[in-house]
Order: sequence, then structure tokens, then C-alpha cells
Amino acid sequence: MMPLEHVDLALRAAAIALLAVLAVTLWRDLGKRSVGRLAIALALGSAAHAMTFNIGATATPSPAFAPLIAMATADVVVLWLFCRALFDDGFAPRGLHGLIWLAVVGFSLMSCLVLGPGGHARLAIVANNLLALGFVGLTLGQTIRSWSADLVEGRRRVRAFVVIAALGYGGVNALLQMFAAGTGPSEFANVVNAAMFLAVVGTVTLMLLKVGAADVFAAEAPRAAVSVPAPVAAAEPAANRKLVEALMRLMADERIYRQENVTIGMLASRLSIPEYRLRRLINGELGYRNFNTFLNNHRIEEAKAALADPAQAEVPVITIALDAGFQSLGPFNRAFKAATGVTPTEFRRLRLAPA
Repeated sequence: MMPLEHVDLALRAAAIALLAVLAVTLWRDLGKRSVGRLAIALALGSAAHAMTFNIGATATPSPAFAPLIAMATADVVVLWLFCRALFDDGFAPRGLHGLIWLAVVGFSLMSCLVLGPGGHARLAIVANNLLALGFVGLTLGQTIRSWSADLVEGRRRVRAFVVIAALGYGGVNALLQMFAAGTGPSEFANVVNAAMFLAVVGTVTLMLLKVGAADVFAAEAPRAAVSVPAPVAAAEPAANRKLVEALMRLMADERIYRQENVTIGMLASRLSIPEYRLRRLINGELGYRNFNTFLNNHRIEEAKAALADPAQAEVPVITIALDAGFQSLGPFNRAFKAATGVTPTEFRRLRLAPA
């Protein structure tokens, strides 16, 4: 029978090989986009984790391993940012996110080079894994909050596995590391951990290669005016065409997007169709990948008309935003500028300027 140490090494090597394949594939398909770079960084950090995890370790790691351990620890920050990009097509990493990653790297390096050698190895392990659990919880929270807005069925299925498996493994690994810290290396625990890690990496790799990374992470297409559903062609099934017309009547005539906390389930109930069918309709027929973007485009179109109306020149911008269905001024300003390239005030000034 193969020694457990050899099994452990084989499992880790297989996981690292798959991560290399995944990184190369992502670089080919998405290397020029921030979401692709985050996915590649996540794969590289995961490879560093595969090289360095040691359940029950008692000895202080050598200085040569410290950078790899720091990279593996900071991979939870990359996971957090990656899942934000995965669930929000408009998300772009900022400098602050890089500083957070560097802070976690610095803390991990200090743990390896200062706390560990100073006789506080268990404290360092517990602190690093509590930090990891914090980012895992943060990622899980934002994932749940934004889950219902996703309209892309294939991406929802891939995300379900990627997020649940990655977070599940991350949580289990962190707890194992904390509770076994200082008890002595366990070959069996390392083999089990490596097998779980390989299963997650292998399944994620197969799913992304099968579905296609470019489809899963495709960018939100720029939207034009929403009054006419241009993608709906005459050759499309009559049932879909009627549903689109009924949906657009809800938007144009009843202005249902003005209501507070509008959900896709609410619209599906109004149209008397299952929620999954409405998701497919808005995504497949109208070209939207996110339900909030669909609603906001209608709200912005109404706001644009109000801002360009001379009769409403004295109406405050916040009143127009709230009337259109936005809950506060900040989200309205950000969505408006993203859609038009100018702020609401600038838009009004340009439209109402004398000819």
C-alpha cells in the first residue's frame, strides 16, 4: 500500500496541475479583463495553498516558504474579489482592494517570520485562519444578497458549485487548521484535505472548460433605450413575443419599476409564469444578464426624460431619482453616470442649455 505521505503528494500535484491548466485557459480567454486576472490570481493562490497547507503543524515554516504561505493566506481576499466580479458584471477592482490584499500578505509574513519564531506559532495559525474565515463569511454574504438578480442560467449553475464548494472547503480547511494547530502533523488529515481540495479544483476546471469561461464571465452589453425590445424578432415563438409585450406594458404603462423592492418573483407572478421562465425571457429575448440592470435602465430612461423637461427644471435631482424608483441619490448617480457617461446634473445642464 502506498504510504499516506506519497498519496498526499500525488493529490497535491494533481491539484496544482489542474490549476495550471485552468490558469492557462483563463489567460487565453479572459487575460485582458479584470475578472480573468482575478480568476488567474485565485488559481495561483490556490496552487500556493496546495503546496503549503499542513494540518497540525508544530514547527515554524522556513523563511523560504513564507512568501508562498502569505500568498495562500491572501487568496481569500482574491476569492472575495473574484466572487464580486463573478456576480456583478460591472465590478472593477480598485486600488483599495490591492491594499487590502497587501495588508493580508504582510500580516501572514509577520506571522511566519516574527510570531512563529517568537514562540507564538499556534496564535499565528489561529489568527490567519480567523482572518480567512472572515473573508469567507464576507464572500458568502455578498453572494447570497446578489444571487437572485442573476439572469444567466448557465452562470448561475456554475456559480452555485464554484461558490458553495470553494466556501465549503475554505471553511472546513480553516477550522481544521485552527483546531489541529500545535497537535502535530497528521498525514491522514492532510490526505483528506488534499482529496477534498482536488475534488473541488477538478470539478471547477471541468465545469468551466465545458461551459466556457467567456460565456460565464461575459460582460454586460451596453444598453440603449428600453422602450422597444429590439432583440425580439418576428420569427420568434408567439408565446415569447406576447410575454415580452406584457412585460414591457408593465414597465411602460404601470411603471412597476417605481415600486420599492421589486423582485423577479413579483414580476413573474404578475405575468402568471414561473420565475425561471421570466429569467430566461429577460436574458434570452432582451439581452440582460442582471435583473437590477433591467430595472435601472427603465428608471434611468424616466429620469432622463424628466431631467430634459424644461417644465421640471426646478425639480431637485433627488426627487426625480426617488420618483423613478431609486432608493437614494448615491446609487442613482452611479447608475446614471455608468449609463450616460455624465452625472444627472450635467445631463440636465446639457439638455436645457440654450441652443
